[in-house]
Amino acid sequence: MPRPESRPPICDYEGSTYRSDFWEGKGRGYEDRVERIALRRLLPKQGRRLLELGAGFGRLTSEYDAFDQVVLVDYSLSQLRYAQDKLGTSGRYIYVAADAYQLPFRAGVFDAATVVRVIHHIADVGAALRELRRVLVPSAALILEYANKRNLKALYRYSRGQQTWNPHDLQPVEFVELNFDFHPAYMRQQLRDAGFTTRRSVPVSFFRLPGLKERVPTPILAGLDGLLQLTGLHYAPSVFTQNVAVGTSPNNLETSALFVCPETGEELKQQGTTLLCPSTGRRWAIRDGIYDFKAPLDE
Repeated sequence: MPRPESRPPICDYEGSTYRSDFWEGKGRGYEDRVERIALRRLLPKQGRRLLELGAGFGRLTSEYDAFDQVVLVDYSLSQLRYAQDKLGTSGRYIYVAADAYQLPFRAGVFDAATVVRVIHHIADVGAALRELRRVLVPSAALILEYANKRNLKALYRYSRGQQTWNPHDLQPVEFVELNFDFHPAYMRQQLRDAGFTTRRSVPVSFFRLPGLKERVPTPILAGLDGLLQLTGLHYAPSVFTQNVAVGTSPNNLETSALFVCPETGEELKQQGTTLLCPSTGRRWAIRDGIYDFKAPLDE
């Protein structure tokens, strides 16, 4: 697992007020509820260890109670501290600051992973999916959500000449820096190329309209959305996919030694509040229970 000479740009929520500015008290109870409906439909009924990539402040982590252990990964230390404050410091939750392109884990240590409201910030989708496949055991479940460029609003705006990009084009569109929308066929191909088979695809958030959310109670909208999720009409702004890792790969699910050097792939040795790579001498910090792999201590 050599360290890449250069990685794509990374969206960093470090120090942001994403939790309070976007979610808490901001009228997004509908979005939160319908995403939980989709997750409950697609998640395995039980499992050993789940990787939550892009966990943020732990908004959805309570949905993973069927797993013995949950590893929350986010590039932002501050978001992980919010999650830690909310979820606690028991051994059931492990908090890791790292990026999607270079996960500091041994191959095959997870039997499930979730990626929700994350892939739309990923510049190199293929590289991120291949790295996810590396750390999953064969037949592991991957629940991945993406922003759908072929949604009803985009189709309408394009038909009226109100937007330049074509929602039918298969290539991603970057409408704001490091914010991408994806065509369903593009995502299916990317998943296939990375070693996944898509078993189910669920459109979500049909009623993501401020005026409608203000007028119709959230439980009613969420209930209607839950029914529309079953139709397979992939014209909603969000799509949840249920995927299975295929092919042969290591199975280290029973190990408790999760961490390896991001540069060499060697098992790391804990020394106090650091993790040491034996061959390179590089160290990564453990900051108040959060494993910090954003950069080694000597950089």
